[in-house]
Amino acid sequence: MSSAAPLRDLPQSFRDEQQALEAAGIATWGALLTLSDHQLSQLSRSGRASARNFKRLRGMAALVCHLELAPSDAALLMHAGIATVSALAASSPQDVVTRTGRLERQLRSGRPAVVDLAVARRWILAAQAWQPRN
Repeated sequence: MSSAAPLRDLPQSFRDEQQALEAAGIATWGALLTLSDHQLSQLSRSGRASARNFKRLRGMAALVCHLELAPSDAALLMHAGIATVSALAASSPQDVVTRTGRLERQLRSGRPAVVDLAVARRWILAAQAWQPRN
């Protein structure tokens, strides 16, 4: 997905944050990514939305915008404990498969795993390519 992709179909746990973002006129992943901590705090004061969830959403936005992942894949990585591009770049494909598979089993979704070694390797290579070189 690109940074111009609309913020739609967020996980249910972010419904209050989605309403606050819509009310503030923030409609794309790219716009969410550019928000500062101060702006996120301001948004969280306007109702039931939390600064913690806004920061999680901004982390998902980085995965969506920088690596062009689907929002559902970014959410899966975030909930599996791989919440940043640098964390993904430092992971091994087996670690990504293990963590996401464990999360899927804990959720008892009953669906087949969406991340295999090839997908994990592709995501990791994209994360490593995106990271600035020193």
